[in-house]
Amino acid sequence: MALNSPLQDDSIHQAPLEIVSKLLSENTNLTTQDHESIIVAIAPLLENNHPPPDLCEFFCKHCRERPRSMVVIEVFTPVVQRILKHNMDFGKCPRLRLFTQEYILALNELNAGMEVVKKFIHSMHGPTGQCPHPRVLPNLVAVCLAAIYSCYEEFINSRDNSPSLKEIRNGCQQQCDRKPNLPLRLLHTSPDLVSQEANLSESRLKSVIVTSNEIHVEVERNNTANQKMTANVGNDSEPNLIDCLMVSPTCSTMSIELSAQADRILGCYVEILKMLSDYDDWRPALASLLQPIPFPKEALAHEKFTKELKYVIQRFAEDPRQEVHSCLLSVRAGKDGWFQLYSPGGVACDDDGELFASMVHILMGSCYKTKKFLLSLAENKLGPCMLLALRGNQTMVEILCLMLEYNIIDNNDTQLQIISTLESTDVGKRMYEQLCDRQRELKELQRKGGPTRLTLPSKSTDADLARLLSSGSFGNLENLSLAFTNVTSACAEHLIKLPSLKQLNLWSTQFGDAGLRLLSEHLTMLQVLNLCETPVTDAGLLALSSMKSLCSLNMNSTKLSADTYEDLKAKLPNLKEVDVRYTEAW
Repeated sequence: MALNSPLQDDSIHQAPLEIVSKLLSENTNLTTQDHESIIVAIAPLLENNHPPPDLCEFFCKHCRERPRSMVVIEVFTPVVQRILKHNMDFGKCPRLRLFTQEYILALNELNAGMEVVKKFIHSMHGPTGQCPHPRVLPNLVAVCLAAIYSCYEEFINSRDNSPSLKEIRNGCQQQCDRKPNLPLRLLHTSPDLVSQEANLSESRLKSVIVTSNEIHVEVERNNTANQKMTANVGNDSEPNLIDCLMVSPTCSTMSIELSAQADRILGCYVEILKMLSDYDDWRPALASLLQPIPFPKEALAHEKFTKELKYVIQRFAEDPRQEVHSCLLSVRAGKDGWFQLYSPGGVACDDDGELFASMVHILMGSCYKTKKFLLSLAENKLGPCMLLALRGNQTMVEILCLMLEYNIIDNNDTQLQIISTLESTDVGKRMYEQLCDRQRELKELQRKGGPTRLTLPSKSTDADLARLLSSGSFGNLENLSLAFTNVTSACAEHLIKLPSLKQLNLWSTQFGDAGLRLLSEHLTMLQVLNLCETPVTDAGLLALSSMKSLCSLNMNSTKLSADTYEDLKAKLPNLKEVDVRYTEAW
């Protein structure tokens, strides 16, 4: 009746499913054959309807007990496909997510294992380069995150077995401070295993072993680290997640062992994340979903998990699209991201800095060639940068040269050490010589003299501007017009060397966001800026808020939004003349 009814009402099809759910709950002694017969009988009703919660439980049980049953492939596959394509919120129907999770695990139990799962993922994406169903990726990621969390759930929930973020950073509490029935034992390592730093501070390395039914965790820590962080002990707020884990291996390491079943689940769903990262059209959204690091801290401290997930991060680091590789950085200020986690010294770093160099290379090639980014590297990762430069890594050699060129390093001894590092390799020596040549040209360029106003002919390029500025002194240049030329953001590297520049006209050029970011850090005395008909967006225009001397700003015919305009007005007190015609803010 439900299938043949002409009435278009969800309840028509849902009512029989509800009846079946109720009957199943009342008849618990059915045989496996009965189960399969029932599933096959109601299959037509599932073509256009999600199964109700109790029926999802019944399906999950069948997936766990009979993963190789043909019912899983023939009946459940279209049901799960429909769920992934049309479900809008697993939070409202968590059992749908659990059913999807168990279905994928059942596929993994087949003879071909992950090959079957891979074919299923491909069927969800479709044969074209663009997946036609926008809900598939977010739903698959939600299922993966829930499954990975479940691998550590017993440990997380087992009577405070899991060391808190404070305990990872500050050291676990004494046994008498914790729950009396929690199994804890303190072990002292032999002196020859203690690191050199610990010997210098006359402290002993201890390890705390915490056990549960499925997971064994060993936390090694150094008392010196505890003493250095005493100031944070009294603070009730949780320390930064990655900051807790990013202490040297001699101070804090965790070795987590999962049960065989949890290990299989983890392996399956991390492999799915790797599959998802291989699709070009899914990678931007996947990077955005993973940018906040939505995994439990136990997973981040688990060597196997971070080692397998490294492939996904590597795929992000290799993608030239800014919306992808920018997700390697933190989601907001004050938080750390995948870049810090997989950098030397981070808990997930298991190489000599190859992934770190790859991430820096792609970020430097995009729009992060700025003082702020270089200053962050100098403060936190100067040692790894110098070590990789010593081994001939060209990206790190370029980083060190830029640190010298932008005067990032104040300490004279550190500058000399960087110079020695650069001169120790052929590529470093060559790039340092080029830096010295540029510095000599810069001194000549900035020497007082030359014109105060300069206009480049139309159709001029970045190379023409560079050639002109290398031909004499421009220390007096205050007004530069590049209007209607073919210059791009690349010319910003030359513009920031003009010490007296106060007025800059970029009307109808290809100057973009990356160039604006560079100008905002170096030309803080700029008073007049014309960006009319340039491809700049909010991402670059927001950087202008640091140019407090701006009096006149033309953003006519740009991609300026109303919110960004209000933000700029609030942060630029001297701004008197503004042109926002033909923008959203107009």
